[in-house]
Amino acid sequence: MKTQYETRYASSPQTVKAYDTKQLRDEFLIDNLMQEDQLVLVYTHYDRYIAGSAVPVKAPITLETIDPLKANYFLERREIGIINVGGDGIVEVNGDVYELTLKDALYIGSGNENVVFKSIDKTNPAKFYINSAPAHKNYPTKKVSKADANKIELGSLETANHRTVNQQIIGGIVDTCQLQMGMTELKTGSVWNTMPAHVHDRRMEVYYYLDIPQDQAVCHFMGQPQETRHIWMQNHQAVISPPWSIHSGSGTSNYTFIWGMAGENLDYGDMDVAKITELR
Repeated sequence: MKTQYETRYASSPQTVKAYDTKQLRDEFLIDNLMQEDQLVLVYTHYDRYIAGSAVPVKAPITLETIDPLKANYFLERREIGIINVGGDGIVEVNGDVYELTLKDALYIGSGNENVVFKSIDKTNPAKFYINSAPAHKNYPTKKVSKADANKIELGSLETANHRTVNQQIIGGIVDTCQLQMGMTELKTGSVWNTMPAHVHDRRMEVYYYLDIPQDQAVCHFMGQPQETRHIWMQNHQAVISPPWSIHSGSGTSNYTFIWGMAGENLDYGDMDVAKITELR
């Protein structure tokens, strides 16, 4: 097992206006996730957020600390959310076993020293998508299956954005310091997510796209509402969204995405909506 990580630094909206396609992708796209027998982590200076993955095949994967954390173990001063997007898997937390089937979530609070990822069937391995944020206190570990999620129906087929929002790691379901995670599934015939677009200046966000059919793609939109940019994305890729940026997308087919966010605000509905007709 090998741990690989990289650091991404924050960029101002004025700087990003001048980025070309390669610079945008280098700064915001996470395109190396779901590598077998690897713990892959991207540490971003937007709210000190970490996004990553663990795919245990030949052996279990231990959640190891990384140098930027300056911590004795990964969750010494952090909390973590995990959603399984592969075969059945197990996450062991200080010896306690949590079984996660497809699209089940697990929240683990700070202070848990030993976290291990395992697949039940190595021919159909678990694929654990990971988000983590700094934490000031410990909250209990809790599993939230997809069936247990708070479900919100939004949009319509007429506007090509009929979707189900599955709130999993969020207030009212799980107590957290600042981390929130959930999953939005678009209905057949719908392709737009998070439209009307919005920004929320008191927290950042990461989108992770999955269930994109082979030979299809999603065009993710970012930037200030009057200075938008786009990044073309494939299955199992993620994108970092700064607090000043919209985060929306349109696919060549329907798909699913996992949203994760952190910041000083836990109010899910706190956002500044950008009118569709005013986007540039």
